[in-house]
Amino acid sequence: MRSAIAGVLTLFAFTSPDRLIAQGGSVTIAVLPFGDRGSYGQDKEVFRALTLGIPATLVSELSGHPTLRLAETSRILRALQNEQSSNSRIDAATAARVGKQVGARYAVTGNFADFYGRFHLDARVVDTESGQILKVVSNDDPKLQERADLYRIIQGVAHRVLEVASPDALVSAASESERMVIPTEAISQFSLGLLYETQGDRIRAGEHYQRALARYPNYRDAEAGIRRVRGS
Repeated sequence: MRSAIAGVLTLFAFTSPDRLIAQGGSVTIAVLPFGDRGSYGQDKEVFRALTLGIPATLVSELSGHPTLRLAETSRILRALQNEQSSNSRIDAATAARVGKQVGARYAVTGNFADFYGRFHLDARVVDTESGQILKVVSNDDPKLQERADLYRIIQGVAHRVLEVASPDALVSAASESERMVIPTEAISQFSLGLLYETQGDRIRAGEHYQRALARYPNYRDAEAGIRRVRGS
């Protein structure tokens, strides 16, 4: 697994700002990298970037609930890099072992596929004690099947993850995210910013983060990205 997913792990390292991992609560969740299941019809670079932007956005959604704690990304990466397997896919057993190593009760990973604008997202919620997949949650709402609704798709999947892992979190603060909709193009630009940042191209990363902010001025994760690449 080390050679097969090394690139994804390096990219994923940037998807969880420090503000997201200091949540206190009784349930700890580890969000692992997501994969592209085989997308068609858009720039492949965007799909690669979304392997970063989707889990980052999912983390942001989950971090809005004070009853949760999100496992630290750097610890998740170290645990994943220590896994040895010929299979590049993060299966339930791997997710469970990694989640347990970082002190999480549940691990979440998954994949997406874009078929010429029709978008499908799956997230697997894994019990780290038993190694079993408790549930696979997806955007099965017929009204949320288009790439144009990407933020609402991720938001809906996050909500269903909470239903499995921490039902009490659903009645905690009705977060600001319930009232906002980040445009898909802004998420794509933010994701490209992550991609270029991990490649060490701070100038291009900053340009994409700035474009994300131009499309959605209150994009906090994009603002954090700009601060990182500008060293402020």
